[in-house]
Amino acid sequence: MKFMKLGSRPDTFYTTEAVRSVSSEVSSDLIIQVKGSRYLLHKFPLLSKCLRLQRLCSEYQEASQHQIIQLHDFPSGVEAFELCAKFCYGITITLSAYNIVASRCAAEYLQMTEDVEKGNLIYKLEVFFNSCILQGWRDSIATLQSTKAFPLWSEDLGITSRCIEAIASKVLTHPSKVSLSHSYSRRGRDDMSCNGAESQRHNKPANRGWWAEDIAELGIDLYWRTMIAIKSGGKMPSHLIGDALKIYAAKWLPNISKNGCDHKQAASDSDSDSANDLTSKHRLILESIVSLVPAEKGAASTSFLLKLLKAANILNASSSSKMELARRVGLQLEDATVSDLIIPSVSYETDTRYDVDIVMTILEQFLLQGQSPPTSPPRSKLGFERRRSRSAENIDFEFQESRRSSSAAHSSKLKVAKLMDVYLQEIGRDVNLSLSKFIAIAEAIPEFARLDHDDLYRAIDIYLKAHPDLNKSERKRLCRILDCKKLSMEACMHAAQNELLPLRVVVQVLFFEQARAAMAGGKVTELPSNIRALLATHNIDPSRPPAPLSTSSIMPADDQWSVSGLKSPRSKMSTLRMKLAEDDDLDENDLNPDGIGRSSKLKALCLLPARPKRMFSKLWSTNRSTTSEKN
Repeated sequence: MKFMKLGSRPDTFYTTEAVRSVSSEVSSDLIIQVKGSRYLLHKFPLLSKCLRLQRLCSEYQEASQHQIIQLHDFPSGVEAFELCAKFCYGITITLSAYNIVASRCAAEYLQMTEDVEKGNLIYKLEVFFNSCILQGWRDSIATLQSTKAFPLWSEDLGITSRCIEAIASKVLTHPSKVSLSHSYSRRGRDDMSCNGAESQRHNKPANRGWWAEDIAELGIDLYWRTMIAIKSGGKMPSHLIGDALKIYAAKWLPNISKNGCDHKQAASDSDSDSANDLTSKHRLILESIVSLVPAEKGAASTSFLLKLLKAANILNASSSSKMELARRVGLQLEDATVSDLIIPSVSYETDTRYDVDIVMTILEQFLLQGQSPPTSPPRSKLGFERRRSRSAENIDFEFQESRRSSSAAHSSKLKVAKLMDVYLQEIGRDVNLSLSKFIAIAEAIPEFARLDHDDLYRAIDIYLKAHPDLNKSERKRLCRILDCKKLSMEACMHAAQNELLPLRVVVQVLFFEQARAAMAGGKVTELPSNIRALLATHNIDPSRPPAPLSTSSIMPADDQWSVSGLKSPRSKMSTLRMKLAEDDDLDENDLNPDGIGRSSKLKALCLLPARPKRMFSKLWSTNRSTTSEKN
């Protein structure tokens, strides 16, 4: 840290019976009271440099030996007043970044200007401030921090604004050109010479975000103004701004747990007023951070934005801050994880564990992005052109860029579809989650984005297990979002034995798996006409086998679909019969919206060839006679 010494006389101030005096052969003739402290001083050295004291002494002429002056509105503390008094006596004083603000405010109050005496204290303080303090990195930050004790005076004197400008200019300058103070010892930069130059012994490449941790020491008001100055410079990459905001949030915001209990516990264990004040402080910090996030996509990580959103929920931040965070997350939702999206609900109007509404808002923002570009480049009307113009080349380039953007958007939707299906599996365990919210999220995903429905089926299965009281119509409504044609063999094997599913779903699973087995065995031509009709109603082309479906879903142990534990064919048939008996009150239109009756579908299933030895071929072949009798 830089410092400056003024004066040459030794310190002769002493304390007697709570009164500060100065040793002198001349008796004191001036009493000054400052902030509850009393000083016995002399008029001549003080009045010769302090215009305010001159005026006060001229206004209050008293016949007593000591003239008393009270400085009720003195801006700084007694230390700053004593420093100014010592300067008047020529006693040695030391100025640094830690006391220059208080000294400058005190000197301004006492009017120690050049009009009173040349080379007065204000002039010397300004020279030291401009030539030394503002030139050093750490000195500028320490001085800026000290202005919070004198906000109004610091603003009026321009100290705050000049410190912020100096810090911003250094951030936008290469670190090798910045004078770092000797006391700046973090991250391997502690080997500094007295003039701020780095020694050659530890000359390492500087990190472009070297400044973020240092300015994180500032309070939110000064930090916000400093970051605005840095952003307005236009030279700082947006991702470095985002990284700096992340560092500041980690330092000043409370540690939000997954269920949000940390903040509530703190509020209950402490005094109500102080807890409310702390919450208000944290809310101000969070909303200020949100306002500083750069507009560019990817400037802040999705995980960081979602952590801010969790904190915003718990701290009851403004709706505008929550919506802005939701919008920003929606722009880059493909980078999120399920744990990021588990946002605890703090609403007293619902008993749900998670805030599903805000996730739905995020998903809507994601789906609002972009429009599909044209699938082919525009052709020139003059087909006989031999040479392409520069404008045509530009059009072609723009088209290629558009296609790349479209491909990236498509890939993002595939990732988000997978993400939301796994998210549904997590929130489906909440017994208080309404069916309508579960279905709303599932249906919001475009159909093309789900290459398979295995994760969606698993989410439905988890929801059914957590909500055993769903009636028949609610289970049917839930399963309408499931496309049995997109289930893998493993999922089909599990679904065929799932007694929680409606009968219509089980029949469709059995039918499509059997049809798939027949086509895979190369016996497509042997399919009866009624099976072909059923395939046509479900948009299945019998002339080519369906694409293989993914079977790579990763599941927890308690929700694994066991293949080795499958029931025997006889037990599968008994399960189906039980479902038929259970759903006798269902009409044929409920089972088959396409108009094909339940009995005709079962007959069609029985007519499938027995040659393919896939999953259910043995089931129908060994029970053909039983099924025929039932029909």
